[in-house]
Amino acid sequence: MFVKDVMTTEVITISPEATFSEAMDLIRQKGIRRLPVVKNNKVVGIITEKDLLSASPSQATTLDVWELTNLLSRLKVKQIMKSDVVHVHPNTPIEDAAKLMSDRKIGSLVVLQEEKLVGIITESDIFKVFINMLGAREQGLRYVLRVQNVPGILSRILYLMYQCGGDLISVTTYEKSQEEYNVVIKVRNMNRQDFERRFLEGIPSASILDVKES
Repeated sequence: MFVKDVMTTEVITISPEATFSEAMDLIRQKGIRRLPVVKNNKVVGIITEKDLLSASPSQATTLDVWELTNLLSRLKVKQIMKSDVVHVHPNTPIEDAAKLMSDRKIGSLVVLQEEKLVGIITESDIFKVFINMLGAREQGLRYVLRVQNVPGILSRILYLMYQCGGDLISVTTYEKSQEEYNVVIKVRNMNRQDFERRFLEGIPSASILDVKES
């Protein structure tokens, strides 16, 4: 899966010359939290709702309403935006984009192709991928297994599920080490009793940590 598969292509942008009020109005009207800042068809920055709120005078200010309105009317997006824009290509693997967001502690990445803005991907898009990868919206049996790092062990488990009538929904591994790892498998239409009996009898190099219908 790549960034282009989940990114938003209809990106709402703003000019660096726009005012604080224009940016805040746009964010609230469109129900979004960030705006790429574009000048001459190139991304020159990004501004978030948090940036705008941080730039606002606090409630403890001594400014009156007129002074406050006048101050915000003169404040430009270019004075608030972050100019160090982290970006990815549409063909960037989705896991690389997620790692970049996590490492940089940011909630979005602009997507550029030949320096042209073609999309934006956010943490919400990554959450949707995570939900789909784990089959969270589909009904079935969800197994959490602890598996020894033995060649072919996972294929044996999946084949056993198939023999017991299982239709695979998703499979994900985590907490991997040289000796063992955890695996989450979601499957539908499987004979649970038959699988668990044959699993305990025939696959000693793995154990069931948890199982539930979800």
